[in-house]
Amino acid sequence: MNNSQSVIAFGGTKCIAAGSLLDVVAAVKQAVDMGTESHILIFDDVTSEPVEVDFRGSLKAVLARLPALPEAEIPTQPEGAKLPGRPKLGVVSREVTLLPRHWEWLGAQPGGASVALRRLVEAASRANEIKDRRRLAQESSYRFMSAMAGNLPGYEEAVRALFADQPEQFGVLTENWPNDVRDQTRRLALRVFSPQTI
Repeated sequence: MNNSQSVIAFGGTKCIAAGSLLDVVAAVKQAVDMGTESHILIFDDVTSEPVEVDFRGSLKAVLARLPALPEAEIPTQPEGAKLPGRPKLGVVSREVTLLPRHWEWLGAQPGGASVALRRLVEAASRANEIKDRRRLAQESSYRFMSAMAGNLPGYEEAVRALFADQPEQFGVLTENWPNDVRDQTRRLALRVFSPQTI
């Protein structure tokens, strides 16, 4: 976890803080120590994945327990052993399983199998970029709504409107939700719907 990642924290249905993980944890710790908040949920601001923080002890102790950014996953080899791929260029070798006819076709392509596979992956990722971004935005919105609005009136209908691309209906169904939950839900949904419709 990156300590500079953007997160948002809720105490019940009220937003306590939003911003970098360090700033939000400091604000939440202060609220916890003052006894003003008991049920805290912290979400990654992009994915809406929950962020677990242990608030026991001093602020310094809490911050010291925050997980560091994980090391990049690089295959380890004995020193002096040649790594497959081109590690200096960021090309890492992984196993791919294909049928013999696929290997034959790839081998006959200009530049060989690796070049052909890279071209195919690049073309597919460009072709699906908008759909993939929209799907990830829907998943993030749904994840937040499930955690924060699952018991609110109109929740199931709002989820259906989110996935059916019905922004006006979504706006109507979320109108009477608690302000901070409604606002974050709608902000996340803007990445699904066109921004001018909510």
